[in-house]
Amino acid sequence: MNKLDPSLLSSFVPTGSLRVGINLGNPLLASLDGDVPKGITVDIANHIASKLQLPITFTCYQMAGATVDAVKAGDVDLVFVAIDPVRGADISYTPAYIQIEGAYMVKDSSPLTKNEDVDVAGNEIVVGKGSAYDLYLTREIKQASLLRSANSQAVVDDFMSGSGNVAAGVKQQLESDAQRYEGLRMLPGRFMVINQAIGTPKARVDFEKITAYLSSVIQELKTSGFIAEAMLRHKVQGAKVAD
Repeated sequence: MNKLDPSLLSSFVPTGSLRVGINLGNPLLASLDGDVPKGITVDIANHIASKLQLPITFTCYQMAGATVDAVKAGDVDLVFVAIDPVRGADISYTPAYIQIEGAYMVKDSSPLTKNEDVDVAGNEIVVGKGSAYDLYLTREIKQASLLRSANSQAVVDDFMSGSGNVAAGVKQQLESDAQRYEGLRMLPGRFMVINQAIGTPKARVDFEKITAYLSSVIQELKTSGFIAEAMLRHKVQGAKVAD
């Protein structure tokens, strides 16, 4: 299915231009080349606009929470965010197109050696406010405390400035940010798997049909190798095409 009937297209793209929210908080998925966004999410969005024969407009946000707020407010037509039940109250998701690992980082002097050591009274976990990890840990952590940085990019800097004793986030981003410092190590494995998907506002008429269309596009892009090729092109490591 390459096109949508006029009434469904009007509901999906009410302005006539596909307005896409890009989350820059996860550099595995998107970043800026000057003022121009690039990455897997940008490639997928351009593909959808091309299939629908529509112009496209990108709006970039520094954190996932702001991206979610934009789609809830109707400022954008689709976003690329982690699937989460809290966000799901207002956002309709496609199946995941990529899976990313969430991990913990500590200082070399820390007595913590495994993920199971983290949720203990007295531990303080630094996490990007409104990120998928924040939402997940808010539900799952029972004994430790959460300290929220302004966004995911600020987590390691805040951690090294004395905030908390554990940093949480995208494994690859933590490892990359940690290269600016010494004396840091990752805890083995992961504490969660993040399923990244396309989200559209449930407030739209026929949002189920819109989501079904986008879901068919995602399946096509996974099956054809488009997602895997985009990961190679953008040098994405530590993630995999979702099943």
